[in-house]
Amino acid sequence: MGSERDHPHAGQPMLRSGHAHIKRDALSMERSTASAPDAERPWRGEYGPGVSPEFRPLPDRDMAELVRRASGEFRDGTAFTVCLDNGLDASLTFAEVDRYSDRFAGYLRHVLGIRAGDRVAVQTPNCLAYPVTAFGIFKAGAVLVNVNPLYTAPEMQHQLTDAGARVLVIIDMFADKLPEALAGSAVETVVTVSIAEHFPRLKGLLVRGVLKYLKRMIPAAPVPVTPYGSALGRGAPHADRVAGEGAQREPADTAALQYTGGTTGLPKGAELSHANLLANIAQIHAVAGPLMSRRDVVLTALPLYHIFAFTFNLMSFYAAGSRNILCPSPRPPSNLRRAFEKFPVTKFSAVNVLFQGLLRESWFRERPPGIDLSVSGGTALHRHVAEEWQKVVGSAICEGYGLSEASPVVAVNPPVGEVRLGTIGIPVPGTDVRLVGDDGTELPRGEVGELAVRGPQVMRGYWNQPQETAGVLRDGWLLTGDMARMDERGYLTIVDRKKDMIDVSGFNVYPNEVEDCLAAHPDI
Repeated sequence: MGSERDHPHAGQPMLRSGHAHIKRDALSMERSTASAPDAERPWRGEYGPGVSPEFRPLPDRDMAELVRRASGEFRDGTAFTVCLDNGLDASLTFAEVDRYSDRFAGYLRHVLGIRAGDRVAVQTPNCLAYPVTAFGIFKAGAVLVNVNPLYTAPEMQHQLTDAGARVLVIIDMFADKLPEALAGSAVETVVTVSIAEHFPRLKGLLVRGVLKYLKRMIPAAPVPVTPYGSALGRGAPHADRVAGEGAQREPADTAALQYTGGTTGLPKGAELSHANLLANIAQIHAVAGPLMSRRDVVLTALPLYHIFAFTFNLMSFYAAGSRNILCPSPRPPSNLRRAFEKFPVTKFSAVNVLFQGLLRESWFRERPPGIDLSVSGGTALHRHVAEEWQKVVGSAICEGYGLSEASPVVAVNPPVGEVRLGTIGIPVPGTDVRLVGDDGTELPRGEVGELAVRGPQVMRGYWNQPQETAGVLRDGWLLTGDMARMDERGYLTIVDRKKDMIDVSGFNVYPNEVEDCLAAHPDI
């Protein structure tokens, strides 16, 4: 959900980050968020029946507490299923995820000596080990650092060094990058993960054998590593101790470093607190709650290291007790065929190119899934793709907008309200927005200006980057660098990035508008 350019080596869309500089005094507020009159929030009546416009926080103190609460409430249900493109799959229940993540937390805290606030990096595709390690990191009181598995060694080295990560959890397929990636970093321990973790024994041996010996995709590790299974085994004696230690972090403490901004120099780590992430999960539940339940099956094709999939697919649906089908790679779209055919998918999130790719697959069009909620983010959703999807699937795509610095969701077309094609919808409950000009003054409704955001999901700042933080956070407002307009009902339309605007004979021309026109042409 959002609109960030692809990083050159990412392989998946990133969410945008703001870099514009607006005068500090121009964004000062005379009233608090809670006291702003409804006239300044025309979207309050647009959420749809049964949805309150008020922000209602979750009861949890930190992310570990949310994991424990959901694990206990839904313990016998299937939490995650990884489905490979060859049809092999494996699953974990909520109780198993809770138990294994306690073991990983025990390994971090009581074997490796990881302390509250230490950074632990995770660099894996979608697999069963991802939620186990991420949740274990939260339970240990450490900070999760998501790393794109497709990063080059120099990109890995920058992020690991900048974050000061002490532990790296990495997919075994990319172990050959480790010598260069670890140079100069604070990483003391490397844990290697297989895509076949938690598979039944015979299935696991088959998957590992094919990858290692037939496809030759698993290189020998050139540095000392600890296999994931060994880490869980060493942490098992400490699991009960971890479960009894209680919360390790305060709500305002950093829960995750989400790196962003790779299109404008070296990526920066957005510090997302436990309160930020919990607030955004609550906001997602507020607008989509009437359509979410433990009976849902959500297909997660977008990578969990990306903040959109992390908050929406992973955390929001875990808190709802839903089943999550994890797909390691959605490219080509035919990789998703087995998952759609084997499981009754009801929820799906994607980016424009993936929606478009599925619509070109004959198997998808001939037997469309029973999806009742589709959410688009990452890049602009093309109108003709949205219209075709609704024809084929029978339900609309709710386009939204977010950025890593906002955990990420800022606005979305309300799933039980009106979906307005071409817009990113309305701000989620508890979020204020305004559009400002180059001089920082607020613009009248209907005019194009830079989108500024305020809400409980907005980051603490950039990790160890006070100047960059000061450039985008002004008096509680986050400057996104995106140009937008708002209509009379509060629906927002993103025009383009501020820095991407083209001046043609004194007229402002935005690449998104040109691309949308070109994409609608039948010969393109």
